[in-house]
Amino acid sequence: MISAPSLTGIALLLGLSLFLGLAFEDFFARTDTKRPGGIRTFPMLAFGGGVLYLFDPEHFIPFTAGLFVLGAWLTVFYLRHVGERDQEGEPNVGLVVPVLNVHAYLLGAIALALPPWVAVTFTVTAVLLLTGRERLHALARRVELREIVTAGEFLILTGIVLPLLPDKPVTTLTTITPRQAWLALVVVCTLSYASYLAQRYWAAAARGLWMAALGGLYSSTATTVVLARQARSGGEMRRNAQAGITLATAIMYLRILAVVAFFNLTLARVLAPPLCALSLVSLTICALQYWLSRPLPQEATLEASTLAPSGGNPLELAPAALFAILFIAVSLVSNWAKDEFGASGIYALAAIVGVTDIDPFVLNLAQGGTSGMANNALATAILVAASSNNVLKAGYAAFFAGGRATATSVVVLLLLAAAGVGISAIMGGW
Repeated sequence: MISAPSLTGIALLLGLSLFLGLAFEDFFARTDTKRPGGIRTFPMLAFGGGVLYLFDPEHFIPFTAGLFVLGAWLTVFYLRHVGERDQEGEPNVGLVVPVLNVHAYLLGAIALALPPWVAVTFTVTAVLLLTGRERLHALARRVELREIVTAGEFLILTGIVLPLLPDKPVTTLTTITPRQAWLALVVVCTLSYASYLAQRYWAAAARGLWMAALGGLYSSTATTVVLARQARSGGEMRRNAQAGITLATAIMYLRILAVVAFFNLTLARVLAPPLCALSLVSLTICALQYWLSRPLPQEATLEASTLAPSGGNPLELAPAALFAILFIAVSLVSNWAKDEFGASGIYALAAIVGVTDIDPFVLNLAQGGTSGMANNALATAILVAASSNNVLKAGYAAFFAGGRATATSVVVLLLLAAAGVGISAIMGGW
């Protein structure tokens, strides 16, 4: 006995098929070539597919037969018109039209058999891919081949290597498992890679404070070096550099919080108040630096030069391997420092790692690499590492600016470092 479909499923089927047909006709309205499909055809195909599915929802025999009939007709049509030329003189070899017709047919069964979000996602994605043709082709022409290769390497790291790694400690020197170490690498590299791509392929990222904000997600230290060099130009560039250095540090605090929350939500709750407070203070100072440090009239006409992404591609294998080695090394040293000196050893190590890359240290603490320490002690160590890193950035800002160009930023970074140490002292009970 055929079960009656719900009114919600029928309404969803009709609405989505009309939406798909409308987008199809609007997209192909610019050409004179007649193509199968549209605001009438797609609802008919969707209802036909839905009815054939209801006849046999277990074995799909009528539905499959209808799919073969539709495929045969589309094959005949495609072979008949494949040799034609479009208005630009290009061969009509695209498969978009046949695929969308099959999509409309499948939509009938999807809307009636699966949760509504599946049908909505299925259709909206198709419409976005259809209407975004020009932008997608332009993006494909802009993306370099090496970026595609790097994305493939990332899929290998996450889809092949990560599942194969053991999820048990391989040594008694640390409780971190190989899979935890690799997952930490993937999380940090993904966040940095998103910032890297935005800086590289989004024009707005090279202007104003966007570069600093994205650089804070990538590496606030590298961003500080780049902006300190730019501050030598004076005028608008100096104002953007001073505010940008502070902004990158504000984003760094939020980045640390997000990464910790991914692995240890309890620790993130302890860190949230101080990190959010330090970030808010940094953002306020950044706004004051930007609005109060107006360039002189004769300097205001200077234009900001294009800022390149800070650092190399974070998904290349060499940086990824280096990060993994650092993560394991920090985990081993952290356990040794805790066993030998207790919490004070971890705090001292936090101050030392602040002059390098603090991500391996922070992730090691977030994943329980130093077992037996209270969350307050872990949060204190992370704040000490961030404060130590601010001192390093203050030194970079003074050195690479070559004078008083970033004096304000140096003072701000040192004050933020002092504030972080003060909060750490309160949390750690020093």
